[in-house]
Amino acid sequence: MRRTRLPVVAALTAVYLVWGSTYLALRFMVDGFPPLLGNAIRMTVAGGLLYPWLRLRGAAAPTRRQWGYGFAVGTALFLGGVGLVTIAEDVGVGSGVTATAVAMVPVWAALISGFFGQWPTRREWVGLAIGLAGVVLLSREGDFQGAPLGLFLIVISPIFWAFGSVWSKYVDLPDGLMSSTVQMIGGGVVLAVTGFAFGERLPASPSAASVIALIYLIGAGSIVAFTAYAYLLRTVPAPLATSYAYVNPVVAVILGITIGAEQVTGQVWLALPIILTAVALIARRR
Repeated sequence: MRRTRLPVVAALTAVYLVWGSTYLALRFMVDGFPPLLGNAIRMTVAGGLLYPWLRLRGAAAPTRRQWGYGFAVGTALFLGGVGLVTIAEDVGVGSGVTATAVAMVPVWAALISGFFGQWPTRREWVGLAIGLAGVVLLSREGDFQGAPLGLFLIVISPIFWAFGSVWSKYVDLPDGLMSSTVQMIGGGVVLAVTGFAFGERLPASPSAASVIALIYLIGAGSIVAFTAYAYLLRTVPAPLATSYAYVNPVVAVILGITIGAEQVTGQVWLALPIILTAVALIARRR
């Protein structure tokens, strides 16, 4: 039992702390790179590094069907989830506020699980209602008042991420790290196509801070944290795998205030415990 728990604890620690810091890293990244193309570089480079390494270690090449599902799940996670979050930060939403809204992922995951045969219990429905109340309160935060597009994107992006997280458990994906690799490559390709289609172009000379942020997002945020997250999705129930939402907002708010010099209003401090209460009701049940 101890051997079984240690990898889970290590993976949870990675997604808790590393992903909490990626919200601020994304804010620095968009100072030099467009939101979608910046994330396209992040995902394709991370996946491109992992793929040959896994093949050299004997991992089987994904089938055409697995590549197809990898592209589909990667689109939900990285275009619908990460891409929209990054656009929201690019239009003026702070990293701490963003992380607070994204904390709804476990709540949405519990609801979406119902479409796959595991409907929420009475306690989880209560958690969903509480979480939605927290989102309504958060929508009154100053960043959203000046950026209604950011509010819209922040509300729907966790739904895409939750759907991709739950759906990945029911489709034919490769085993082990190859699963996260095909998702990153697929999501990265779709991000690139979408970014160019919407007129994004790579900068000639991005700032040093944006380059450092992108390198951090590739290494820690994608290769380390997402592979840990993919392992959790295969090993534990989706609401537990997404329980990083407990810690990520706290880490993001602290880093946003200290390093990012962001100002957080009272709505965030009120909405955060409400949303985390909703997450607690669901994660404890699962």
